[in-house]
Amino acid sequence: MLHVPALEAHASELEARVGIPRDRWFTGEYTPDPEMPGGGSLRTRVVDGACVFRDRSGRGCHVHAYSLERGIDYHTLKPIIDCLFPLTFSEGVLYPADEVDDGTLVCLDTGPTLYRGVREELGYYFGEGLLHALDAVEARSAAVPSEGT
Repeated sequence: MLHVPALEAHASELEARVGIPRDRWFTGEYTPDPEMPGGGSLRTRVVDGACVFRDRSGRGCHVHAYSLERGIDYHTLKPIIDCLFPLTFSEGVLYPADEVDDGTLVCLDTGPTLYRGVREELGYYFGEGLLHALDAVEARSAAVPSEGT
């Protein structure tokens, strides 16, 4: 929930960009979670089947693009769960988000592995130790021949 006050500090500019009034950005449902920075999260609203901050005229996240355009570290405005997507975590376990498992992730199988796609974010939040461990897992899996070969 640390990101809500940071977003509110940029609310006028973001409101104009997003096209949705700031009082409609969040559901008001706070979920306590000791694994989340700040101890929990406040859900964003879903509008037309997607996050209120999704760029409907293009691709991606308005908050992310806004941050990059203004030279703001997007980690200050976006929660960890958004930065790690399409990976997520719960009870100390890192795993693919539901959109990967159910096949609805639009960019699935069009780029690097899920790990490679968010490796930098994992390092930012969890440190070099985790990256070394995951790099080792990646190297071992690459060395294992796939079925049918």
